[in-house]
Amino acid sequence: MAKILFLPGAGASPDFWKPVGALLPADWSKEYFGWPGLGDQPHDPAIKGIDDLVRMVAAKMDGPVDLVAQSMGGGIATRLAIEQPRNVRRLVLTVTSAGIDMAGLGASDWRESYRKSFPHAMPWITESRAAALLPVEQIAAPTLLLWGDADPISPVAVGRHLEQRISGARLHVVRGGDHDLAQTHAAEIAPLIERHLA
Repeated sequence: MAKILFLPGAGASPDFWKPVGALLPADWSKEYFGWPGLGDQPHDPAIKGIDDLVRMVAAKMDGPVDLVAQSMGGGIATRLAIEQPRNVRRLVLTVTSAGIDMAGLGASDWRESYRKSFPHAMPWITESRAAALLPVEQIAAPTLLLWGDADPISPVAVGRHLEQRISGARLHVVRGGDHDLAQTHAAEIAPLIERHLA
């Protein structure tokens, strides 16, 4: 069984994925990332942008791993799956952006409410430059897509778009799921993740 690396979104807390992780087999190796300087996490002067977070995760990939990623973390996981295909065994993307045109698919802008929630987060996270578009067709890892039908930040249209572009990807839509569905619907999605990773 590969080690599972759990990547949060811009909220950045290493606790974000723990409700799901607790429902997965106890003997599976799990590592929960937090993002320095984002959300309420302590700042690290070495982290100046997404590229640094990608390097931070890559440094823990000592052989093939499974990546389970939320929102912005999905952009990081997607980059790693494209850049290091031999090191990403399986991929789970939850309500993510994954380097596609979000506004064109009806996504609402999350930055103002993020600033209110996390006033001390590093400014680069909400700077207006759009995330780079990624060639998601190059993802070779078997991919599970988890979306909620009540999420304005990453609407189901985004999940459908990724399902069409990533070969063999499977989309599961959680009824009533919002952007935090990994926490609110952990009992529904944990068995899906377990089946996918097993």
